[in-house]
Order: sequence, then structure tokens, then C-alpha cells
Amino acid sequence: MSPILFLHISGAVVGLLSGAMAVMFRKGSGWHAAAGNVFFVSMVCMSSSAAWAAAFERPNRVNFMMGILTLYLVTTGWVTGRRKDGRPGLFDRIALLIVLADGLTGIAWGFKAAATAMRSLDKMPAPFYFVFGTIALLCAAADLRMIARGGFTGARRIARHLWRMCFPLWIAGMSLYPGQAKLFSKALRDTNLLTVPQWLLAAFTIYSLVRVLRNRAGRRKEPVQSAATQVKAAALSDDEMRVIAANVARYF
Repeated sequence: MSPILFLHISGAVVGLLSGAMAVMFRKGSGWHAAAGNVFFVSMVCMSSSAAWAAAFERPNRVNFMMGILTLYLVTTGWVTGRRKDGRPGLFDRIALLIVLADGLTGIAWGFKAAATAMRSLDKMPAPFYFVFGTIALLCAAADLRMIARGGFTGARRIARHLWRMCFPLWIAGMSLYPGQAKLFSKALRDTNLLTVPQWLLAAFTIYSLVRVLRNRAGRRKEPVQSAATQVKAAALSDDEMRVIAANVARYF
């Protein structure tokens, strides 16, 4: 086993375990942060080694794209979680250029694959390149919007951190199964139980995003209600002032 392959496998195993623990621990707790840090380091090892192997050891364009995309997601997600002020910096601009190049290259490879007789490239069908290339371009668009707005804070920052950490965990799970389905017996594969963790993670991610953004929408309504209450209070004060003025005028 080559050192790169060993790094990839060990990073994937540790990433799956630490990612599962980060999901289960209460958000904001020390245990969640510790598990998240281990997940970040392990996923950096897994994705960077995958990109290296796909570029130099076992050439595969889709795996290279996915390695770069996973590395980008987990890195930007981890940085978003640690940066409380949410202000974009040089790192975010470099990350934007990387994921933009990854997406455009993926789309170009998709067209190249579609132009071949087998409609594939490196034994990967053209739709794979288009799908992951589009995901990368959507991430670039989200980064561009974030930078243009001067960064994300509050619920937007939490949502960005959440899905950018959960998506790499989902990718790692899919890489294990069905990516490495040969490691499991046919009897176990036929039960479809191996797909349950991926479905649960997807459901958890969607539920958490909806909850975070809904809470944000609820908080946005509070200032409006508060302003209406202040106006009402001001109106009562004016009425009281009129009564006082009338009484004073009647006295004099």
C-alpha cells in the first residue's frame, strides 16, 4: 500500500467517525468543536490525497474534481465556523478562484466526454462531470455573493458552516458505499441498509438548515414588532400630554 493510499484510507475512516460524532454532539459544545477539528484534519488528508492520486498515480478526472471540491468545502466550512465576525478575507477570494476553476474545468471535461464515442472520460460518464462541475460553480456563486455582501454573520454564517461540513461527510460516506461496494457482502448490499446513513445525514442537513434559517426569519420580525410597540407607546404619551395640557388650560 502506497503512503498516499494509506493516508487516503485512514483519513476517510477517521473522518467518518469524527464527522458522525460532530453531528451527534450538541452544537457549540466543546465536544462538538473537538470532533469538528478532527473531522477537518482527517478530511483534508482524505481529499488532498485523493486529488493527488487522481492526478499523478491513478489518473481519473472525476476523482480529481471531487478531491478538490471536497477539500474546498471542508476548508471553507471549518474557517466559517471559526470566524465569528464573518468578514471575508484573502483566503475566501483564493477559495473562490479554486472552486471556480474546478467547476469550469469539470464542465469542459463533460463536453469532452460527451464528444467521445463512449460518452465517457476515464471510464466516467459525461453526466458525472456536468453534475459536479455545476455544484462547484454554484459554490463559486455563493462565495461571490458572500464576498459582495461583506460576509455572513448570525444564522447565515451557521448555515454556511453547517452544509459545507455535512456535504464532505456525505461525500465520504458515498465513497465508502456505493463507492467501495465490493468491500461488503452481496447479502448485506441487497438489504440496502448501507444507504441508510447517507439518507439520514441528508435529512439531518436539510432539517438543520430549515431550522436555522427559520429562526433567523423569526428574529427579523422582532424589530418590526418592537418598533410598532414603540409607536403605540409614543401615541399614548401624546394623548396623556393632551389631557395634561387641557387640564392646565382649564385651570388658568
